[in-house]
Amino acid sequence: MEDLPEALLTEILNRITSTTDLNSLSLVSKQLYKIEGNQRDAIRVGSGLCTATEALTSLCARFPNLRKVEIDYSGWIPGHGKQLDNKGLSVFSSHCSSLIDLTLSFCSCIDDSGLACLAYCKTLVSLRLNSAPKITSVGLFSVAVGCTSLSALHLIGCEKIDSVEWLEYLGRDGSLEELVVKNCKGINHHDFIKFGSGWMKLQKFGFQRKRGKYDLLDPGDVVYDSSYDAHSMDVYDFCCESLKDLRLARIETWPEVGLRVVLGKCKALEKLCLEYVRDLNDNDIITLSQSCSNLKSITLWLNLQRYSSDVNYCETRTSFTDNSLYALALNCRMLQMIDLSFIGCNADWPSEIGFTQEGFLVLIQSCPIRVLVLNNANFFDDEGMKALSSSPHLEALELILCHAVTDAGMRFIAHTPCLSNLTLRMCHSVTDVGVAELEHAQKLESLVIESCGKVSLQAAQCVAKSVQYSSKCSNALMKKIGLGGY
Repeated sequence: MEDLPEALLTEILNRITSTTDLNSLSLVSKQLYKIEGNQRDAIRVGSGLCTATEALTSLCARFPNLRKVEIDYSGWIPGHGKQLDNKGLSVFSSHCSSLIDLTLSFCSCIDDSGLACLAYCKTLVSLRLNSAPKITSVGLFSVAVGCTSLSALHLIGCEKIDSVEWLEYLGRDGSLEELVVKNCKGINHHDFIKFGSGWMKLQKFGFQRKRGKYDLLDPGDVVYDSSYDAHSMDVYDFCCESLKDLRLARIETWPEVGLRVVLGKCKALEKLCLEYVRDLNDNDIITLSQSCSNLKSITLWLNLQRYSSDVNYCETRTSFTDNSLYALALNCRMLQMIDLSFIGCNADWPSEIGFTQEGFLVLIQSCPIRVLVLNNANFFDDEGMKALSSSPHLEALELILCHAVTDAGMRFIAHTPCLSNLTLRMCHSVTDVGVAELEHAQKLESLVIESCGKVSLQAAQCVAKSVQYSSKCSNALMKKIGLGGY
């Protein structure tokens, strides 16, 4: 192998994607070791990075052209050795001149002075800080000023970041295209108004407030005005017409409007995710639909809230009604993915969900829906499945806690023209009889059955080319239905 041309060896290495295989191959000869080291542009290391500073220095010497580095100490215990500290972080500026993408997760030994070392990484484009307990706004400001190429910033579970001078600076600089902030208790969604002109270039934005104990199920004592229109006046003077991907989760848009106004300003939006946002109403979706004709994906995770448009009447329901569905059906004709979840809604009280099956089917029949997820959709039954079976583009369907869907619904959906992936979770009205209907159709590539008490493994195992079956609820499913931990 030593006699092979370097260009050929390089091509061979380019075709190998497994890190384990690359590591093994590099031990075959000194030439392969050198070529593989020069070619490797990404590494991910964790608790095994003992004597972290020395180990990281060695890695950067071994792989001089690293562009992407992820350091993840999740699950770390003292017995694993020392974590990467401030001194270790300085290695990136001195030994990793090509670094453009850095992720630091659960790095508990790094504080502001260490983060300030990254200010010398002039090529850094993307920075992700996940559960960095010692980082404050001071360290983040150093990065904002020093990393002049920064275009993507993710902050997750950074408890000590509070003041927003860094945000104001990045807004004035206008270089960020991606900003995601999640579970940082010192940052409020109103703070992002200070991002100012930075919104013009931003293409992806996400904000999730840290969850409270009763966020999902308790509708609270506040009664919201279902007729209030937050978009009738331009309260905040900023533009976000480049925004394509927007996610807002667990924020309160009352009494201050805050990020709610973004829904009326993002004309290029393609992907929208609203999770348990309080005090939204039909006017928000109607306004959004009128300007977002390119919308391709919408996720609405809704919980119970109190609404009133009359001082003498109050109702407890989810945020939106059929008026929102009609607006989407009329204006967003490119919609391909819909994910609807209704948490805390009782099947015995159908009025708790603002949508009806009639309104839902108008949307489904107006758009080329390829992926559909319904969680606890009490309004959806076998007649809905019958209508859904005529959807010419539907490829993937996931039903969670849809108790009104029975074996008859399975018989209808089995004949959906393009359906290839079906997931049923906690659908207790579906039995082996319904699953047999799917087997007879022989259309499915993938079938997932989870915690459907009347469906057996024996009935499911021959239905599709790939079958996943579990009689128990996974932790992920418990969280999805609002019963998981916080």
